[in-house]
Amino acid sequence: MQFRLISLVRLCLVSLFLTTTSIAQAQLRLPKLISDGMVLQRDVPLRLWGWATPGEPITVRFKNRNYKMITGPDGQWQVTLPPMPAGGPFTMEIAGKTRLELKDILIGDVWFCSGQSNMVHQLNIHDVTYAKEIAEANYPQIRQFWIPTLTNLNGPQSDLPSGQWKAAVGENVRPFSAVAYFFAKKLYATYKIPIGIINASVGGTPIEAWTSEEGLTDFSTLKATIEKNKDTTYINSLTRPGLSQRQPATANRPAPPVDLGLSGNTKWYETSYIPKGWRSINIPGYWEDQGIKELNGVVWYRKEIDLPASMMGKPAKVFLGRIVDADELFINGQSVGKTTYMYPQRRYPVPANLLKAGKNIFVVRVTNNAGKGGFVPDKPYCIFAGADTVDLKGTWQYKVGVAYRPIAGGGFGGGINAQNQPSALYNAMVAPAINYAIKGFCWYQGESNAGKPEEYTTLLPALINDWRRLWQQGPLPFLYIQLPGFMDYNYQPSESGWAVLREAQLKALSIPNTAMVVAIDLGEWNDIHPDNKKDVGERLALAAMKTAYKETLVYSGPLYQSAAVEGNKIVVSFTNTGGGLITRDGEEPGEFAIAGPDKKFVWAKARLDGTKVIVWSDEVPNPQYVRYAWADNPVNPNLYNKEGLPASPFRTDN
Repeated sequence: MQFRLISLVRLCLVSLFLTTTSIAQAQLRLPKLISDGMVLQRDVPLRLWGWATPGEPITVRFKNRNYKMITGPDGQWQVTLPPMPAGGPFTMEIAGKTRLELKDILIGDVWFCSGQSNMVHQLNIHDVTYAKEIAEANYPQIRQFWIPTLTNLNGPQSDLPSGQWKAAVGENVRPFSAVAYFFAKKLYATYKIPIGIINASVGGTPIEAWTSEEGLTDFSTLKATIEKNKDTTYINSLTRPGLSQRQPATANRPAPPVDLGLSGNTKWYETSYIPKGWRSINIPGYWEDQGIKELNGVVWYRKEIDLPASMMGKPAKVFLGRIVDADELFINGQSVGKTTYMYPQRRYPVPANLLKAGKNIFVVRVTNNAGKGGFVPDKPYCIFAGADTVDLKGTWQYKVGVAYRPIAGGGFGGGINAQNQPSALYNAMVAPAINYAIKGFCWYQGESNAGKPEEYTTLLPALINDWRRLWQQGPLPFLYIQLPGFMDYNYQPSESGWAVLREAQLKALSIPNTAMVVAIDLGEWNDIHPDNKKDVGERLALAAMKTAYKETLVYSGPLYQSAAVEGNKIVVSFTNTGGGLITRDGEEPGEFAIAGPDKKFVWAKARLDGTKVIVWSDEVPNPQYVRYAWADNPVNPNLYNKEGLPASPFRTDN
């Protein structure tokens, strides 16, 4: 009898659970993008969609009009609202068996911003450079919807797990993409209409991850990879740990020896530790350049820093530039801050009352897995409080805590990185947005494809055509940023993967209704994430004003048009010369190289001639080819138009 009673209770509970689940699934539901504070696209038909019970009547009430539809057999519904002018705020009511109310809705222009880390980089990361901008942000009509990082190898998703619209007001502006914020701010200042940003960006990702499966139809290898990745058994056999986790360089190597700095009774960062056997080294700088050969592992840095009494009792912050790869800072035996990867600039607040007048012990534990380890040059290294700043550059002491054994093959361990797989980011981060009407696209990506730059010549047009097809709004404006200068300066003419990728970006201008921002002058040799995001965003806004808003203006610097051999000289003609060609520094045009039929390039002399540049070299009496700024990071790309916009790199020998 007791057994039957227990079974009956269990049956009732299961029935109640199934009934409750069915009710929850049947309730009216909206995609995350359609929510409070959203910005809707002006002057175009607006698609709204969601889910409810199959066959359920749904009514959308907006601006005193009702729009009715009935959900399909799958419970989905969609309605199209007529074009509307900019304005707001408005309220929207959506009702079926249940009722939802959306508030604070604006109508303006919506831009889909995507790419890799330079589109990701938030204002908060650049809080020193743009401290004033952050402090003064008060733009309730500029709003961003940040799409969380997601992947899906099996196919497009219908919605996002989370996300909300936030206005560029106060502290809420910190998570805004810096490039997208300055882009939106300039457009808002010009047109005084609401600007919405949908940001779908992930650092370190290739363009094929953002393209749909159908968009990659012409790429047989990528299509084959997509099909293979749909096999769960195959993926599970490769991936340890989960798909979303990037495996560290140490994944397959034997357990490293214990870090000597952490293994003793007294740790090397503790104030009671007495250093023995430490050697001198300079900060900034890489240890491979200072007598430590091919070391991957942990190196400890230590120095006594004298601080004045005037710094005491005030909020302090330590700037440690950039460190390759990971670090932890200790001051007077206490951990102050740590970073797990190489790219962010280290800016650590110091806890109150930790510092003392006179000697303070600074210890930095640096971990490096591959390549050169240490402190990146030409970055700020200091501690400051109030009006006082103490320089941290100079001679420190170092000692090796761990030296990893070399592993054959190097690189990352087994498994795959899902965010680098073709269509994986499109499926999870783009597909849920394609019903949402927009003004156009902003794209900042390419670094992750620079290893195979020739492929980008076809991959970028494929993405542009794919997204336009998916949004079904015609040839939407597609704006993109050409890669800036990065890596070591080379003072001889040379080959360059980054230059080839910039060329692929330049060629994409042949696609109608596209615009490219030239940013060759906005890079930093030692940082793939240059600090100057404002000029990038504002140049992007100029591109939008020309392409999307049909303004009569010069939005770009000079672009290569043609080259003609005249005797021992080559005459290069340009478009986008604006008020005429100039050099930024008033000197002769630099970064031009010239070659004969053998394609052996040498530096050339050059002079301006109206809207043309005449190039020659006494070493090349029979010139055939010319290049400009053809390098990873050209030393002095000084050719501009009078509007202050730089010329794009180019070559004529391809």
